[in-house]
Amino acid sequence: MIRLAEANDAARIGEMWAEMVQHHAEFDPATFRATENGADLYAQSIRDRLGDPTARVLVAENGGEVVGYVSGIIADITTELFLPLRCGFLADIYVSQAYRRKGLGRELVERLCLWFRDQEVAHYEWHVSAKNRAALAFWRALGGETTILRMRAPAPGRGS
Repeated sequence: MIRLAEANDAARIGEMWAEMVQHHAEFDPATFRATENGADLYAQSIRDRLGDPTARVLVAENGGEVVGYVSGIIADITTELFLPLRCGFLADIYVSQAYRRKGLGRELVERLCLWFRDQEVAHYEWHVSAKNRAALAFWRALGGETTILRMRAPAPGRGS
């Protein structure tokens, strides 16, 4: 079952966020390094978003247990140098390992997209690790396409 997140879901969402960061660290340990209290800080940010009319947090529940979540916001993704581009931004999505490949991720995204549509945004965007092949396949199956590539190189004399 997909439903709106509630304040009492925040701690579990924080735990899943930490699992997501650990998973992403397998692809890019330099970028994905959570602080010791990262899960608690993330849980608090979820609590803060619950009352924000420009944000939406949904959870996937199975037998009373929260097994996945998605969070999104309505944002202007440009700077003041460009004309405003109001769009949906899918900030985070995670489904617990045991519940993957069962359609929960797709259902979470579809439900968030209904909210984006109701907010009258024409499209939504997200970030995905270029090294996460499973995630890339998931997003392509949902119609995602690459628009901008974020690249990195070591500073001279600094290594990786």
